[in-house]
Amino acid sequence: MLIGAHVSPAGGLAKAIERGVERGCRAIQIFNQSPRMWKASVYREEDVAAFREAMDASPIEAVVIHAVYLLNCASEDPDIRAKSLASLTNSLRAGRAIGAAGVILHPGSAKTGDVGAAIARAGATIAEALQESEGCQLHLENTAGAGGTLGRSFDELAQLLEAAGAGARLGVCLDSCHLLASGYDIRTTGGLAKVLREATRKLGRGRVRSLHLNDSQTPLGSNRDRHANIGRGELGEEGCAAFLSAPSLARLPCILETPGENRSGPSAEEVALAMSLRERGIAARG
Repeated sequence: MLIGAHVSPAGGLAKAIERGVERGCRAIQIFNQSPRMWKASVYREEDVAAFREAMDASPIEAVVIHAVYLLNCASEDPDIRAKSLASLTNSLRAGRAIGAAGVILHPGSAKTGDVGAAIARAGATIAEALQESEGCQLHLENTAGAGGTLGRSFDELAQLLEAAGAGARLGVCLDSCHLLASGYDIRTTGGLAKVLREATRKLGRGRVRSLHLNDSQTPLGSNRDRHANIGRGELGEEGCAAFLSAPSLARLPCILETPGENRSGPSAEEVALAMSLRERGIAARG
C-alpha cells in the first residue's frame, strides 16, 4: 500500500514532492488550484518537468489530485455546473500532465432537491469533463451523507458511475471516516471484509482505486464528516489497522487527510504510525 498524505504545492509544484519526502510518504495528494477560488492554475512545462524529475528521484510512487470543494457537478444552477465543469476538466488535464493516478472528486450535492435528478446532472457534467480531457482517471469519493451530498452509499456511487458512462477512466476513492459516518461498520477485519465485498458487488471489481485514511470524530451512522487523527477517533487503532491491511486494497495509494497536531495536517509521525498499523493489521490477519 502506498501510504502518504495531503501536502501543499505552495512555492512551486515540485515543493509538494519535497514535503511528501519530509513526511516519509510513498504517495501524496495535492490541490491543483486554490481551494478557495474558482480560478484555475495552469502549470507551465518547466513546472511539470521539475515535478516529474523530483518525483522520479524520490520514494514517492503515486500522486493524486483532489478537486477543490467549491465544485458541485450536481447543482441546479447552470452557472455553478459550468464552473465545476471547467475546474474539473482543468484538474484532469493537470493530472495527465503530472502523471497522477487520478483526480478525486466529491460527486456533488442535491441539497434539498430530488436526488435522482441531481445524480443525472452530476453524471452529465462528469461525462463531459472526461470527454474534454484524456488519460487521467477520475475517482468519485464516497461521502459521509450530510445534507444532500451524493455518494453516501455504494448504491448511489453505482448510480453516479452509470450516469457518467461507467467508462474505464472512472473509479472510486474510499474514505474510511466517510464509510463509518455513513453507516458502514469497518471497525473490525470481519466488518470491513463484508463492506468491501458489497463494494465489489455493487461497483464492480477493480473500481476502488484510491483511499483516504481518516479516523472519525463522530460515531457509526452519524452522517457527519469530522476527521480525527489516526487512532484517536471512533475507528481507533484497530479499525485503522484493519482498513490499512485489507488484502484487496494492498496496492492502492492511501492518503491521510487528518487535522494533525494544532490543525497542521498529517505529520511524518502520523504517516509512520499508519505504516506501523498496516504491519500490525497484516500480522493480526495471520
